Amino acid sequence: MQAARDGAPPAARPTVRAYAVWLVALAAYGVAVFHRSSLGVAAVDAQERFSAGASAVSLFLVLQLAVYAALQVPVGVALDRLGSRRMIFAGAVTMAAGQLVLALATDVPTALAARVLVGAGDAMTFISVLRVVSLWFPGRTVPVITQLTGILGQLGSVVAAYPLAAVLHGPGWRAAFLGAAATGLLVAVLVLVALRDTPAGTEPAPVAGLAEMRGNLLATWREPGTRMGLYTHLVTQFSGTVFALLWGYPFLVVGQGLSPAVAAALLTLLVLVGMGVGPLFGRLCGSWPLRRSSLVFAITAATAGVWTLVLLWPGRAPLALLVVLVVVLGTNGPGSMIGFDFARTWNPAERLGSASGLVNVGGFVASLLTILAVGMVLDLLTPGSSTAYDLDAFRAAFSVQYLFWALGLVGVVRHRRELRARLARDGVVLAPLHTAVRARLRGGSAYR
Repeated sequence: MQAARDGAPPAARPTVRAYAVWLVALAAYGVAVFHRSSLGVAAVDAQERFSAGASAVSLFLVLQLAVYAALQVPVGVALDRLGSRRMIFAGAVTMAAGQLVLALATDVPTALAARVLVGAGDAMTFISVLRVVSLWFPGRTVPVITQLTGILGQLGSVVAAYPLAAVLHGPGWRAAFLGAAATGLLVAVLVLVALRDTPAGTEPAPVAGLAEMRGNLLATWREPGTRMGLYTHLVTQFSGTVFALLWGYPFLVVGQGLSPAVAAALLTLLVLVGMGVGPLFGRLCGSWPLRRSSLVFAITAATAGVWTLVLLWPGRAPLALLVVLVVVLGTNGPGSMIGFDFARTWNPAERLGSASGLVNVGGFVASLLTILAVGMVLDLLTPGSSTAYDLDAFRAAFSVQYLFWALGLVGVVRHRRELRARLARDGVVLAPLHTAVRARLRGGSAYR
């Protein structure tokens, strides 16, 4: 079995300094999520401001996510060379510029350019924060801190759902997005002043030149653990992301007939559920590192299952079922973090940036394609430029998710077999899960 190499300091417990640095990085990520999510609560306002239909508004977010996904590998390579502090600072300034442009935009092309800037800055942030976690915390602590990073960062979407929505419906569009730009600049200053890449003496060897960068990237992609992480991220992340970022709110209000207040509360519940289960997932991954794929299968099965029930329900689904849907979708974000843990444990420290970037491509490519497909199906089944989508249109639109669940599961199963074959060659053979659980409860081994 290849040893996990995480570049973390050798101390058994994280230092106070490690937590302080992490909190700065976490603040930057939370603001990035706020920028990313801001268009979700402003979707209806955007349609009115730019006289655009569902497909056009989908395109705003699709282009943003396309830029995000396309930059993951280049950003990952740059991250291995330049370090987290520079990349997070550059990301914060770029997103602030995007929100400034959006505040002043009065036409679709300008708004699209603004979302491109937001996507580019967002692309620089999360994997840079993950590198901070990997290099400042001991190895067994990393899965838990990674989960906390992903979940606490989602508080940015709560800020988008409530304060941003309140400003939009009060002072208006320009004030809301000028305030968002100012917030981005403040966090950029904080990063510049307080964030440091690594503890003293633990900086991984820098990548020397272009040839070595290409070689590292190729080696990272050839690693089955990286591809396992990519498909894990894909299959677990996209459904919750599509729901939270754009189409969940219209589905709940227009399709299911809920009030805006109830819909906003359900989106908040999604974030709170993730905050609750994320540390649990992290602890499970740290305690059962060779059983992480079982957790991936459980999350995927629950998500596809509850969506099937909602989509097949005759008429509007009862509120209790929609609450169950939101609770299950709340596990998607923490589940996608498992993909980064696969990449971390099967790649050396000097390739953490490129490995995380490759993993992050999976979920966001699936998300942007799903967002675009949902908008196209809604427009196809709705006459004219109306936004009064009926429930059958939403059912057809959300059915495109099954394609991506199938694709992701095939990838996870395939690369899981590769990794388990490698473990078997090293003499590590996994017992069936039920046998492993009983053995662990009795104090025995989960392997044979």
